[in-house]
Amino acid sequence: MRHPIFLSVCLAGAFTLSACAKTGDRTVERAFQDVNVIEESNLSDVMLTVADPNEAVAYFTRTTKQHPDRIDYQRGLAVSLVRAKRNTEATAAWARVVKMDGATPDDSVDYADALIRAGDWETAESVLDAVPPTHETFNRYRLEAMVADANKDWTRADSFYEIAMGLTTRPAGVLNNWGFSKLTRGDFAEAERLFGEAIRQDETLFTAKNNLILARGAQRNYAMPVIPVTQTERAQLLHTLGLSAVKQGDVETGKGLLRDAIETHPQHFEEAVRSLRALEAA
Repeated sequence: MRHPIFLSVCLAGAFTLSACAKTGDRTVERAFQDVNVIEESNLSDVMLTVADPNEAVAYFTRTTKQHPDRIDYQRGLAVSLVRAKRNTEATAAWARVVKMDGATPDDSVDYADALIRAGDWETAESVLDAVPPTHETFNRYRLEAMVADANKDWTRADSFYEIAMGLTTRPAGVLNNWGFSKLTRGDFAEAERLFGEAIRQDETLFTAKNNLILARGAQRNYAMPVIPVTQTERAQLLHTLGLSAVKQGDVETGKGLLRDAIETHPQHFEEAVRSLRALEAA
């Protein structure tokens, strides 16, 4: 009489173990899926930050083919194309992103950025105009200022640069852009001030240093400013200053500055040597 009872218990136990096994399999499967999602996310982050831009493009090109409806992958491809300086392809990629479900105003701003890099200022302006006015970000106003500059709408440009300044803790780049805007307008003193501010914010920003020299040269001020520079940078800035002097008609001063540049450079400064030879031959 005990055997049927024992068999029933065994069968019940077997079914229980089978159910547990299936539940366990599903749990393990979900766990692996979660791990895969984490790994994909981490890999995407790596590709967007430290990976070679063209490698990132190749990675996101593959993943977008596998998951064409994933906006994060499409966005990753667009960002990678910008990093790789493949601007025409980047604008097409961003155009796809902004039409997808889940697209944000930031995507439209990044689309406008890509359009500006590709030289399509008119479309960039229309894209920015469509961004809600409540979307107030540094990148949006930085681009608005650049578009206003391109339109020579100086009042709007100054207003947008000022707003952008208040929306970032790292204003060196926007100060340099604002200074260059002033330089193109012929407001050399104000440009010099803004470039100086940019350098105080970021002592490594060589573009601002070179622009500062251009602003001083335009005022026929050929003294080197007191700014932090390496020996190589000093030689390069002396070269820029020398060429500025020549442009102003102060040829002998320019020659002297070019000689200083050649002597200052820790290595052979071929570009300055060629400039000096050309002047002396003339």
